[in-house]
Amino acid sequence: MRRAGRVVGRALIHEYALVVYGSLVLAAVLTWPALRYPLHTVPQDIWDPSRQAWQISWAGHVLLTEPARLWQANAFFPEHYSFAFGDSLLGYAPAGMIGSGPLAAVLRYNLLFLLAHALLAVGAYALVRQLGSGRTGAVVGAVAFAYAPWRLAQEGHLDIVSAGGIPLALAMLARGHGYSLRYGFRGGRRRTGWAVAGWLVATWQLSLGFSLGLPFAYVLGALILVVGVAVLVRRLRHRGQGAVLGWRLLVTDLIGVLIFAGVGALIAVPYFRVPPTGPAGEEISFFSAPVQSLLIGPAESRIWGLPHEVARQSLGWPAEMSLLPGFVLYALALAGLVFSIWRVWQRLVLLAAVVVSGIFTLGTTFFAGRWTYLPLFAHLPASFGVRIPGRLMLWVTLFLAILAVGAVAEFVRRAEHMVSTRIPPWPGPWLRLATFVPLMLVLVEGWNATAHPVVPAQPAAMRTVQGPVLVLPTAALTDQTVLLWSTSRFQQMANGSGGFAPQRQSELRQAVAKFPDAASVQYLRAQGIGTVLLLRSQVTGTPWERAGDLPVDSLQISREDLDNDSVLFRLN
Repeated sequence: MRRAGRVVGRALIHEYALVVYGSLVLAAVLTWPALRYPLHTVPQDIWDPSRQAWQISWAGHVLLTEPARLWQANAFFPEHYSFAFGDSLLGYAPAGMIGSGPLAAVLRYNLLFLLAHALLAVGAYALVRQLGSGRTGAVVGAVAFAYAPWRLAQEGHLDIVSAGGIPLALAMLARGHGYSLRYGFRGGRRRTGWAVAGWLVATWQLSLGFSLGLPFAYVLGALILVVGVAVLVRRLRHRGQGAVLGWRLLVTDLIGVLIFAGVGALIAVPYFRVPPTGPAGEEISFFSAPVQSLLIGPAESRIWGLPHEVARQSLGWPAEMSLLPGFVLYALALAGLVFSIWRVWQRLVLLAAVVVSGIFTLGTTFFAGRWTYLPLFAHLPASFGVRIPGRLMLWVTLFLAILAVGAVAEFVRRAEHMVSTRIPPWPGPWLRLATFVPLMLVLVEGWNATAHPVVPAQPAAMRTVQGPVLVLPTAALTDQTVLLWSTSRFQQMANGSGGFAPQRQSELRQAVAKFPDAASVQYLRAQGIGTVLLLRSQVTGTPWERAGDLPVDSLQISREDLDNDSVLFRLN
């Protein structure tokens, strides 16, 4: 028992255990007030978070009840594969199995929102530590990556915030292969188990959505190609010395690639079956940011929001074009080019990676994207959600953070050397304190001013009405809240909205704009929709403001007031 207690005690105070604790506390502080009212508020706005809370709930519900219907969601009736209209967040399905109803969905969303931020810091810390940085540099790099100002504009998109699996998977794969940026491949440090864990985390990251998963797959493919060529060259130069990586590791990588690609292909099948839309090039061009956007902070930044307000007005779509990774990060990365623990050629490679990923991030701004963004992303279905180039800022931030870590780690190394050679170690406390200055500056720049609006309460009728149903009013934004309200029964409904919506949604809204009238009733019957639920509290200022009081006897439908707010029309 004592031996077991010592093992548990060491595990609880292990470096990475402390990193997890610190990341959770930091996430709670830097995303505050996300946890003030976690049952009732969501970050940034009530639209996209409501839809994504519904997605997680649907995935958990359907996998417990009817797994074969996973992609046939209760929304967008009568469309097929409606769960593929945007990133599915399928990797969060286990969380969706706990609890039911809108309150549980909102609480679940806020907890995952917090954990996603913590995982960003843990993953980045693990990666830069594995590459060869010390603890102080790793902390600075993790915070700079996890809380870069540009991310504040994405706080309403859990699929974009949930990127921590990318650096974590890369860290595990590097550890499994015994690779470090400072020391190269070291055969004695290879661990097949870590490689297995890396491929599993990479597959889980892909299952969250293709917005980040597809670029991650491209990066993994490029790394496999580079490592494969390097291993082949080394093998030819050192004949007779055995396998460079070991056969167990090569088999593990082969199986890992097959699992990663296989899961990705299975998830991609329904995305190729959704209704087609117009050319992707126009949408990509619309969201492609100008070069100056790399210096403009989002409105949600406490530090740069107000000072950059005029600059943001010059952007076509500020919410997706405010791409500042942090001026402190820029300064540290520039310092890392001349003062670093990384070798000169490694710094140049990292600089090239920053430039290349930056060009991809700007979409069609460079060379109209003909040889960069468009060949990789323009020929995929709209539901893949990779038509916003600015979200590739993740990779720019990661490479900048690795460059910055080199400078911070070198400063710490020299400070420690200076202290150790002096008797008494007079400047020790001050030098050690100075090593935390970059961390403080990065933390300040990541200070948020994100709104946390209250989610509208679920109408009582949503807990009893049966589908197929159309809830009025219907619009691109308000339908996302209706999706959240449906998490009590998951009844089939014509409402639906999100990152991608079929052409039929706009046709539906036009056809029912004058409901109740003969044309709209006939249209709904033809679509197989037998019930319409009108919410009086929501219709002010919409075409349906008087719909609950119009006569319906001549339309051969019935109307029933369910309560002070809800009116139920039965069309059959």
